Amino acid sequence: MENVDTLILGGTILCLDDSMTTIEDGALAISGDSIAAIGTERDFRQRFSSSDIIDGNNFLIMPGLINSHTHAAMTCFRGIADDMHLMDWLTNYIFPAEARNVDPELAYWGSLLACAEMIKSGTTTFCDMYIFEEEAAQAARKAGMRCLLGEVLFDFPSPNVKTPEEGLAYTRNLLKRWSGDPLIRIAVEPHALYTCSRPLLSEAAKLAEEYNAPLALHLLENMSEREQLKEKLGQEAIPYLKGLGCLNERLIAFHCVTMNDEEIRIFSNHGCKAVYNPESNMKLASGFAPAARMLAEGICVGLGTDGCASNNSLDMFQEMDTAAKLEKVRHLDPTLMPAETVVKMATCMGAQVLGMDGYTGCLKAGMKADIIMIDLNRPHLTPMYNPYSHLAYAVSGSDVHTVFIHGKMVMKDRKLLTLDEEEVMQHVRRIAEKVKESLKESV
Repeated sequence: MENVDTLILGGTILCLDDSMTTIEDGALAISGDSIAAIGTERDFRQRFSSSDIIDGNNFLIMPGLINSHTHAAMTCFRGIADDMHLMDWLTNYIFPAEARNVDPELAYWGSLLACAEMIKSGTTTFCDMYIFEEEAAQAARKAGMRCLLGEVLFDFPSPNVKTPEEGLAYTRNLLKRWSGDPLIRIAVEPHALYTCSRPLLSEAAKLAEEYNAPLALHLLENMSEREQLKEKLGQEAIPYLKGLGCLNERLIAFHCVTMNDEEIRIFSNHGCKAVYNPESNMKLASGFAPAARMLAEGICVGLGTDGCASNNSLDMFQEMDTAAKLEKVRHLDPTLMPAETVVKMATCMGAQVLGMDGYTGCLKAGMKADIIMIDLNRPHLTPMYNPYSHLAYAVSGSDVHTVFIHGKMVMKDRKLLTLDEEEVMQHVRRIAEKVKESLKESV
């Protein structure tokens, strides 16, 4: 018999591979950081041995979820400025709050809190854009999470860098510092077209090309932005990006709410990726991204929560539920965005968006062992006829029982194994007191 590090025996396995394989009475073997084999419990009891055997009966076993767009450290700003228009929220509340409060301590502990929340709700990989991203990378490494992250780039000073040149230099250092890391990858991340000049965007694109790194930015989040950009740029946003040489398979665009059919076709033709953020867009009344249309045109679309200041949760199961239902009611067509599609957006398609589909996002031999186990022994999950329906419409983050990332168990029976949950929350509570005082000063 072959000895492996961990055996999961029993349960229903959703592989999310090209064939969308489902295995009843399944079994999965983990060796090191990777999946050694997937099959049936009966077969594996004869083939494999392990000192760590997990009973998977009454569990749904699947790839970890991928949050393709968030601002992790903004857990520290959860709920400080709700029910506002996007530009009012951003310009008059979020940017000033960040200027007064964001420092390495907030970035580190806020990101750790986000990691705790994400792991406990089944997310194993996330894409982050924020300030002091070296601290976010350190937090993700401590938590044992997989991520793609980058320092947000602006024309104006941020709490971390004073000029665009400093921001680009900081990003270059991140690219060098984390090169080859098994969990942390770096992207070049200009904030948006309305906060970044043509020279900054051009240099960002060159840096991304030099390191073959993703180039990620917010794009066409609402109609006001679209109109503002047309006046500022003298042309529409997509042709502007094309002229800069930004439209290629490495581009990741967050939101894309006001994209029209022609722009969707251009994006598809250039292999660009998009991330759908339905709950944030709903809360800020930004509109409805044409997610179903993008998918129909062949664009790879991931799913993201956005930050906790505009959502206010990092629960990807909740995001799947909203993503599926919003397109249905928007078009009065219940067949749009079926459950299986939104689950793929949160797993295998999310991995493709982030350029990680070669090693995560699905379960098969040779892939990294990024695995979650969902406890089905609950009233709201009984009975189960269709597992994809359950995942999209019934499961919540609190149903996640066990999480593996890169072959390492990071949560067991809902207890975090890489983080001291209480310590993290206590630190963020102390940071929140400072944030409250700074808000009083601005009144």
